[in-house]
Amino acid sequence: MTLFDDTRLGELQPEFWQAAAETLFMASIALVLGGLLGLLLGLGLYLTRAGGLYANRPVQIVLNVAVNFFRPIPFVIFVAALQPLARQVIGTGIGIGAATFAIVVAATFGISRIVEQNLVTVNPGVIEAARAMGASRARITATVLVPEALGPLILGFTFAFVAIVDMTAIAGVVAGGGLGSFAQRFGFRQFDTVVMWAAIVVLVAFVMLIQLTGNLLARRVLRR
Repeated sequence: MTLFDDTRLGELQPEFWQAAAETLFMASIALVLGGLLGLLLGLGLYLTRAGGLYANRPVQIVLNVAVNFFRPIPFVIFVAALQPLARQVIGTGIGIGAATFAIVVAATFGISRIVEQNLVTVNPGVIEAARAMGASRARITATVLVPEALGPLILGFTFAFVAIVDMTAIAGVVAGGGLGSFAQRFGFRQFDTVVMWAAIVVLVAFVMLIQLTGNLLARRVLRR
């Protein structure tokens, strides 16, 4: 017996696997782009703080205010509020493109705090030793700071992926597609628990796979 032995779910197989592919697409793009932008923003938050390599109080205040303003906004509100900007940037306020755009922006602010918190755990003595050896600030950042925090950063990004998958489910608000939208349209609204749980199982599988991969990578890095 398989997941698709249910007659109606079997009929919905094309839509189901398309929704799964849409979820994987949105989550992957958001993790890559949001992760990169969040890494840069998190570095900015850490490096410009008092005593940092690029200490700059005005810049630190601006970055902190921006992150503190946008990060707490519930995604279901955020994705709707970002529709006008999405239209300006990608030409549409609905669909997978608009949903992915909103997820990338939201992930950027969320990941930036994860990055900053993990960078704070780096032993200041390591950085001071590199400075005493005459290394430039940029070199210290690239070859000392980030590598020292790499293990925790991988775990942090793994945690962020779980939140991103959750965002893809909410993205159905703007017709974003994905398994969340599929479960809502064909499961919740039509009282079909089999369809609902089929979507849940695949979402959980995505999360477990990335969690396992993240744990293995972090363990390998931490053993060095």
